[in-house]
Amino acid sequence: MSPSFIKSTLLFPAILLVGCSGKGLHEEWRTATGTNEGIRYAAGADITVENVKHLQPAWEYDTGDSVVKGATIPTTPLVIGDVLYGVSPEQNLFSLDAVTGREIWVFKAPDPASRGSIRGFSYWENEQGNEKRLFYSTGPKMYAVDAVSGKVIASFGKGGYIDLREDMDGTYENTWMSGNAASIIYKDMLITGMRVSEGADAAPGHIRAFDVRSGARRWIFHTIPHPGERGYETWEDKDAWKRVGGANNWAGMALDEKRGIVYIPLGSATPDFYGKRRKGENLFANCLLALDANTGAYLWHFQTVHHDLWDRDLPACPNLVTIRKNGKRTDAVAQITKSGYIFIFDRVTGEPVFPIEEVKSLPSDLPGEEVWPTQPVPTLPEPFARQHFGPEDVNDRTPEIHKELLDEYYRYRSGGMFIPPSLQGSWIFPGFDGGGQWSGAAVDPRTQIMYIGSSELPWRLQMIPNPALNKSDAATLKGRGAGVYMKACASCHGAELKGMGPAFPSLKQLKERFTAQEVKHIVENGRNMMPAFKGALSDADKTALLTYLLDLEDKEAVPQHESKAPAETNRDSLPEYILNGYQRFLDRNGYPGIKPPWGTLNAVDLNSGKLLWKVPLGNFGELQTREDTGTEVYGGPVVTKGGLIFIAGTQDEKIRAFDKRTGQVLWEHELPAAGFASPAVYTIKGKQFVVIAAGGGKLGMRSGNKYLAFSIP
Repeated sequence: MSPSFIKSTLLFPAILLVGCSGKGLHEEWRTATGTNEGIRYAAGADITVENVKHLQPAWEYDTGDSVVKGATIPTTPLVIGDVLYGVSPEQNLFSLDAVTGREIWVFKAPDPASRGSIRGFSYWENEQGNEKRLFYSTGPKMYAVDAVSGKVIASFGKGGYIDLREDMDGTYENTWMSGNAASIIYKDMLITGMRVSEGADAAPGHIRAFDVRSGARRWIFHTIPHPGERGYETWEDKDAWKRVGGANNWAGMALDEKRGIVYIPLGSATPDFYGKRRKGENLFANCLLALDANTGAYLWHFQTVHHDLWDRDLPACPNLVTIRKNGKRTDAVAQITKSGYIFIFDRVTGEPVFPIEEVKSLPSDLPGEEVWPTQPVPTLPEPFARQHFGPEDVNDRTPEIHKELLDEYYRYRSGGMFIPPSLQGSWIFPGFDGGGQWSGAAVDPRTQIMYIGSSELPWRLQMIPNPALNKSDAATLKGRGAGVYMKACASCHGAELKGMGPAFPSLKQLKERFTAQEVKHIVENGRNMMPAFKGALSDADKTALLTYLLDLEDKEAVPQHESKAPAETNRDSLPEYILNGYQRFLDRNGYPGIKPPWGTLNAVDLNSGKLLWKVPLGNFGELQTREDTGTEVYGGPVVTKGGLIFIAGTQDEKIRAFDKRTGQVLWEHELPAAGFASPAVYTIKGKQFVVIAAGGGKLGMRSGNKYLAFSIP
């Protein structure tokens, strides 16, 4: 780390500890973010700035799952008392002795949806402490498992699970859905969101509460409002609630337990990038939403992107904080974004703590698109990610590479955060996975300083006419399969099946690598980061898709009698323009096309709104000269009372400890695979542990199947 990257080494102001009273609070790790406040703070101080250099492995747990390329473990484990609970790459739930790593039990996932899709799960116990339950999802099924025995609780739902596709106030049994994030536990309710498709076939992301014992639905909030509900007027198409999906919570929630308010960040409406069929402001997509946790009643909202055309979902759990401004203390909620902004609101009223400006948008040149005229930008806090990508920022590590990258830079539009999607294409920076991500931020409740990992890599946003609308031979299986592909697969693998790097492999010459039965199995059950489409596609659609992908001879006509309408005949549901795949800006050697740092760790004072320091996070050692390069970041931080920030999430497969005052690296340890997850930090009998899932698997990295814990001997 170079001092040139440190903006400030200011000491923390002396502020009283707020929200951390109570024996044992912040010493266990009871939720995916430590506590319901979502702040990722550990109160134990056994590991300190002075002794962290002595931190050593305490135990290692091998899940026993096969190490399949592309599999990962994005899960943050829970620690209740002296028991640790985690999830394996094959979505098996397990418990360990949190001190020794000794296995206690394993619950085998009955129907794993896809490897590595579970980012968090939930724990509940009754007041007497004699009922203890874990709730976790594999695909659309959420299971209740006894935390002591590891046995499914048959009295919950349908013999131990509920199907998230049901109780939606609509028919969505054939849509893809997954409960990948942890639910919020409030009293005896499970408040739940889900991940949905980002295409035209997506289900709406309604928020629901279920009874923790029976699984019965207690309340529902329609994130795409029904007639007569608040926000319905923000959709030009008055039947949008029947046709539009998304506006879902896939990033987790935060809970003010005392006030009974749940704070829910929501994603974009679908389809992404082209909004002709969803004209209007599109509430409650892209909103931070506050609901009464008891009833699901609306309290307030703020929309961070109007009529989103850039896939600017709110990507992370909010942070509940208590800030001091102008001598006044305010209970607030802070929300990070993919753009590198932090929005802060009064927790009760929803009023912005710092002014928010509406900046003018540029018009679109795509037929039928109507860009919302303005977009909100907070004046403070200062952005934690770079906001500008110009020709002077293009990577110049060699003259030849610089020229190649500069030529490519000028092929696409640039110059702002909200350039509308176009056929020419534009740069989106920070990228689709840029700025803050699902791993979220940590906040020290004594100082209200936030720590955020950030990825800073340009991506291309280029639209193309939807090839599915040009298919004339809808009566053949191959023609129908092309339509299914464009709806379900093209956003990741590209309209021409070419793929986009190791995360989204090419599907050309698929028949040379797999049999038809193997491809069908992958489509139905998922593979690595690919979701399962077993229930989302009809048998006829799957047959047609295989015919198209494997270039098989059409031996049968399209079935005429089936429950799901043929994709090719339902042309009105398809957008006229689609994204030409997710494409990072990389040089010939696979390194980012922008000057480093490509990943950073940032400290922001939420009281003043000032960025205190910014340092590179991660390193491509082969490129290192005097300064770390940083890498893309897919894992969040934990801040501790002992003065440290623990974070992994980098491509160099390390976990690190930083001095929270300065951003200086004090300790690092190489992992058996990258820790693309957030750590948990817990204390048992005065001894503090740091545990991380080492699953790797993203960005073409090697996969792993282990959890590692560290402590001071």
